[in-house]
Amino acid sequence: MNDRHVALLTTFFEAFSKCDTDAMERCYHPDVSFGDPVFQEMEGRDKVMAMWRLMLSRGDGTDVTYRAITADDFTGSARWTARYTFTSTGREVVNEVEAFFRFDDGLIVRHHDDFDFRQWSRMALGRPAGLLLGWTPLFRKTIRDRAQQALTEFQLS
Repeated sequence: MNDRHVALLTTFFEAFSKCDTDAMERCYHPDVSFGDPVFQEMEGRDKVMAMWRLMLSRGDGTDVTYRAITADDFTGSARWTARYTFTSTGREVVNEVEAFFRFDDGLIVRHHDDFDFRQWSRMALGRPAGLLLGWTPLFRKTIRDRAQQALTEFQLS
């Protein structure tokens, strides 16, 4: 167990739970990369933080809780839950996420979140769309493309 890295992840998630993107940003290495089932791969702190700012600005009443933080000298992990209203549909979402991290220079250099896309789509989109289409590659691509477009527009505004 590496107490410095556990403290870094705790600081990150405390900031996340308070929607404090400036404090979150201080936990990331300038060359950080991020990936999840929607925003598959992003490189660089500016782009990763733009995604977090977008996500936290869109979620109506976003509530983030975290638990099970572990870390060693090179890697770490945590579980976190996001509760929010999906703005496109007005539906309540409770997304259970498993996060994986790598460290460099005492900062997070790699952050990967994993969650059940099918389950998320059922909550966010409801039936029948989320239930019937949530598993299809075309539907996933549509969601990813829309998210990337929203991020690009957010960065330009």
